[in-house]
Amino acid sequence: MNIVIIGGVAAGAKAASKIKRLLPDSKVSIYTDDTHVSYSSCGLPYYIEGNFKDYTALLVRSVEEFNKLGIDVYLKSRVDKILIEHKQVLVKDENNAYLVPYDKLIIATGASPLIPNISGINCKNNVFTVRKIEDGINIREKMFNSNHATIIGSGYIGMELLEAFVKNGLKVTVIEKNERIMSMFDDEISDLIKNRIESENNGNFEFLTSEIVSEFIGEDSVHTVKTLSGKEIQTDMVVICTGVKPNVEIARDAGLEIGVTGAIKVNKLMQTSVPDIYACGDCCEERHLVSGRSVWIPLGSTANKEGRCAAINAAGGVEQFEGVLGSAVTRCLNTTMSMTGLTEREASNIGFNPVSVMLEKHDKVGYMPEVGEIVLKVVADKITGMLLGAQAIGSIGADKRINSLTSALVAHMTVDEYSRNDLTYSPPYSPTIDPLINAMLMLQSKIQN
Repeated sequence: MNIVIIGGVAAGAKAASKIKRLLPDSKVSIYTDDTHVSYSSCGLPYYIEGNFKDYTALLVRSVEEFNKLGIDVYLKSRVDKILIEHKQVLVKDENNAYLVPYDKLIIATGASPLIPNISGINCKNNVFTVRKIEDGINIREKMFNSNHATIIGSGYIGMELLEAFVKNGLKVTVIEKNERIMSMFDDEISDLIKNRIESENNGNFEFLTSEIVSEFIGEDSVHTVKTLSGKEIQTDMVVICTGVKPNVEIARDAGLEIGVTGAIKVNKLMQTSVPDIYACGDCCEERHLVSGRSVWIPLGSTANKEGRCAAINAAGGVEQFEGVLGSAVTRCLNTTMSMTGLTEREASNIGFNPVSVMLEKHDKVGYMPEVGEIVLKVVADKITGMLLGAQAIGSIGADKRINSLTSALVAHMTVDEYSRNDLTYSPPYSPTIDPLINAMLMLQSKIQN
């Protein structure tokens, strides 16, 4: 069998390796317009910060390692067209254009940075996005020759870069078009995130919310960032962190069905609307495990799971990918931020009758050294009692609580069911009654009233 994979960062690389293990005699080829294959783009902010000095630590598997497995990797090779009737793809590299036949095709084209419409944005050598290995190398190099950085966008990547720049001695301005930073959280949690991060501020950074960047001023390099309200920020470098968009052009041109989210529509087997063509990773949409609706939540963990699922099915097996919760975590300046499932705002918009509780508790017994605080918000449906989602911020223990609740959401547990959970306890790790159990008892009262 001849399997062609378009894209090779996370989902594509995972699919290739899995297929070769399942079908060792098959011909497996990866075509990517990137200069590297199989790497962790999620680790780029931590490379920029200096947690490790050599970017090659981000490489999961090299071209040579793939070749030893019998997998052919073609870098700087863009697939321009899928010829469905002939079961071929048109590939263009630096020198040639040629056709490649396939028996099964896996599309893992990923996503690209979403670039806002800003006057003067083109041809600026100090404006960056964070997606590829070269981006991390270039940002780190520029950081060492800068005094001030401007970050546009305050999502996960924006917050991770804020920490990276501050820890390397830069002054930083974060510009956010929304009223709050980290606006994927509920409003009160976003406000607490901002307050906690700003408590670490020694005049090194500022947040400008409800601001839209209108213009970059400068010839070859930007020296001033201007907003619609008239603010002007003098800067040495700009990083755009305004989100990403799915790379679906080749799929759309081939006639594959695009979903309501704008990403490629697939079923639980990762099959597209065309036989023998699969899609996985950031280019395709998923089913939300709580709402049941189609969503597009591009995450590296999801991409790897989808790549494995697509490979098993392309190889003739049967594996289903049930969906996602949007579980995520990051940190910024001693604040962990994590969430899973639906926010209260999302639950209300979808049509649930949400109730929620929010509490602040120690992450361990109060007499222990280095005790921290966790703010936990849990959302449930008042009518059914079903858990819908949760958000937690604070010490690193916040992530542990969210991870526990992800299992409850996958199992569609109710508040009553979770309240009977037998969670671990030891003074260095949690209070006698874990904040999760406190939250469930509080929710029970709200649901019963």
